[in-house]
Amino acid sequence: MSEADLLARIIEHFEVFILVLMRIGGMFFLMPVFSGAAIPPQAKVVMAMAAAMLLTPIVAVSRDLMPQSAVGFLLYGVTELFAGMTLALMLRLVFAGLQTAAQMAGFQMGLSMANIMDPNAGAQSLVVAELVYMASLTLLLAVNGHHLILSAVVGSFDSLPIGTLKLSEPLFNLIMGISSEMFVLSVKLMAPVMAILLFSQAALGILARVVPQMNLLMLSFSLNIGLGLFFLGLTMQLFWPVLSKSLNNVLKLMPVALRLMGGQ
Repeated sequence: MSEADLLARIIEHFEVFILVLMRIGGMFFLMPVFSGAAIPPQAKVVMAMAAAMLLTPIVAVSRDLMPQSAVGFLLYGVTELFAGMTLALMLRLVFAGLQTAAQMAGFQMGLSMANIMDPNAGAQSLVVAELVYMASLTLLLAVNGHHLILSAVVGSFDSLPIGTLKLSEPLFNLIMGISSEMFVLSVKLMAPVMAILLFSQAALGILARVVPQMNLLMLSFSLNIGLGLFFLGLTMQLFWPVLSKSLNNVLKLMPVALRLMGGQ
């Protein structure tokens, strides 16, 4: 092999490496577990580059399909970044459903002022929402769910080859369908807690009419928090069956989304 051929081969693989890095980087910076603010950005970059280096030799890209201009290569990079961010968004919607459910329960319990700093979002969040989110991430790691996510990332290059992304209405409808499932997941998880708190409020209202001398305002604070935390603890036993079902559905829909992005 001549020096010119060797240089051309290095440049060819370097272009593939950059495009693979764009897709993986888009996922690593938005995907649950890896996207947390507690992980330094330098570590995320190193992990993304290491994964891209491992995948570059096995990603099949024809030299004829590679763009010949800087503008074309930039457009390829943007499309790969969009593909990675779309896959990460599908996963984040599941955990957003959990946080939405916990936020609703926390407000109903009267803990709307009990905020703490969320290291993953970099903003304040309700204590209950942070508890539920961290518990769900712990369960995901305990069952090696992150391995399944990484496997889906690797398989994405087979379902959607580099440079073949096309936006379509079915893809938009698929993302909207997953977004609607986020609210369904919220209701499934927090319906028992919300129902108990609603009944307790109704009981306190009746008691206030029967015994108006009682200071039910102060009583309702401790009662709602106690009942909410108790039934939240009971509900958390059902977290993994419901969460695993939602994650399995998303992982099954990922190849479908990739095929839709490929125009199939």
